[in-house]
Amino acid sequence: MSASLFVQIIGYVGSALIVVSLTRKSIMKLRLFGLAGTITFLAYSLLIGAYPIAVVNVVIIFVHLFFLRELRNKSSEYFTILEVFKESRYLAHFIEFHKDEIHTYQPNFEYEPDDSQIQVFILRNLVPAGLFVGKVHADGSIEVKIDFVIPQYRDFKVGEFLYSLRSGVFTNPRCDLAWSEPGSERHAEYLRRMGFTPRPATDGHAVYGLDLTGLH
Repeated sequence: MSASLFVQIIGYVGSALIVVSLTRKSIMKLRLFGLAGTITFLAYSLLIGAYPIAVVNVVIIFVHLFFLRELRNKSSEYFTILEVFKESRYLAHFIEFHKDEIHTYQPNFEYEPDDSQIQVFILRNLVPAGLFVGKVHADGSIEVKIDFVIPQYRDFKVGEFLYSLRSGVFTNPRCDLAWSEPGSERHAEYLRRMGFTPRPATDGHAVYGLDLTGLH
């Protein structure tokens, strides 16, 4: 491979990464792909001697790093829980609006109002970034009917808040175990990231469970 062709490939890779970054719904992924594309373009501009372009890319790199740091800084954001009634019109509209996206993670989910359920929105800087619906069982466990985060906020911070002492979701009523159907592989991956582990259910099929006793 000639040196000229190698340099061109670097330029194309940088272009592709920046295009991919613009297609990401997650702000975190947009920043990460954008950072990777900018670093690649920096290398390309230095190789071709385009120093003004190199300077611009250095500035953009620092911009991406600044916002990535802000995204990872938990103290810079405000999280809280908003409990809603089971017949909430906003809840129904939210589920209907995100129905297709929800089913890519939990294909069997259908919302049915139930007095034994908890319905809460997870607010991130007062924006409804996530929805949690759980059915409380007599054995002290809570069945996760849905744990959904809108695409813009899928950096795991909403889930980390939900399954922590700060949220208070699992303390009243007290729940010692959260469990969920695995859903799609993407949802199973999310559950594992939140600390859920595979375990047999009472009817024998596999579910994911999370010990909540440490939250009490």
